[in-house]
Amino acid sequence: MQQQVYLDYNATCPIRDEVITFMTEIMKEGGNPSSVHASGRKARNRVENARRQVAALAGAKPQEVIFTSGGTEANNMVLNGFPDREAIISAGEHDSLRSVEGAKTIPLDKAGLVDLEALKHILGDLQRPALVSVMLANNETGVLQNISEIAELVHEYGVLLHTDAIQALGKITFNFKDLGADLMSLSSHKIGGPQGMGALVVRDGVVIKTLQKGGGQEQGRRGGTENVAGIAGFGLAAEQAEAELSEYARLSKIRDKMEADIEAITETEVFGKGASRLPNTSCIRMPGVPSELQVMTFDLNGFAVSAGSACSSGKVKASHVLTAMGYDDITASQSLRVSMGRHTTQEDADRFVLAWKNLYERKGAGR
Repeated sequence: MQQQVYLDYNATCPIRDEVITFMTEIMKEGGNPSSVHASGRKARNRVENARRQVAALAGAKPQEVIFTSGGTEANNMVLNGFPDREAIISAGEHDSLRSVEGAKTIPLDKAGLVDLEALKHILGDLQRPALVSVMLANNETGVLQNISEIAELVHEYGVLLHTDAIQALGKITFNFKDLGADLMSLSSHKIGGPQGMGALVVRDGVVIKTLQKGGGQEQGRRGGTENVAGIAGFGLAAEQAEAELSEYARLSKIRDKMEADIEAITETEVFGKGASRLPNTSCIRMPGVPSELQVMTFDLNGFAVSAGSACSSGKVKASHVLTAMGYDDITASQSLRVSMGRHTTQEDADRFVLAWKNLYERKGAGR
């Protein structure tokens, strides 16, 4: 029996062997970063070194990085950290950002890009300070937003900008300073670090409400003894991911060939193809075959893929991202996300195309 082909890197990237070894070593060491003795100082050095590593990958200053329990917590810190500001959120955001009561929604166009004219209209009607949140890279389609252009626009109205860069980290080169955002969310397990670790990057001078009070850790912004092993693992993964950024040029070629091969089999849709996308991500429709059936069938045939975000309690439903882009529920419910990573080969993609062809010929609209 062949080993499963893993094509769900956007859900989680398998943890790196070096990270496991490093974290195990640190867990054996122990030490509280707030203690002043040698064990505590060593733990503190581990945390601060990781802060520098994560900052380097994200193009931020180390003092701007606040470690969290993951990307969802980072997003929630933003949503709840500015109680006096009105929330304005793009229609394609992750579920951890879509639950804000009373938030205004920025529509997307057919390519998955934020409608800037609609955003201008919303900003022009504001009656109080606001916070805009637009993700840098969509987790389902891979579509990249022009965050620097959005930042320039919202700042004209005195509005803060947050960007969820969780899927973009380690896949494309970007710089927090150049993006112009005021806040940015990151996650460890998308780059081969441990699950349950993330960070919120807060631009110097931005004041955010402290939600988790404790002993003043993380510059007084997130109380509680730091997860030293998790933080250090995140840091090492960030350092290794930075060294591997050029690898995504290879994945882009594999992804593009896979899409072309599938498009040659039947008329289909590659969602967001008209926009710049992450080089590893493809969201594609199999006409006539529900997403849930696709995911289960591919799994039985040795392929790990998904139908959009992996944060919906395991349920497969029509993608809110695709419906926000103007697709109907039927089209959206026939989508599949394929996301590649450092272990993906051309052979993996070719095998997947053959499995796609077999399923479509048995169950698809052209059968």
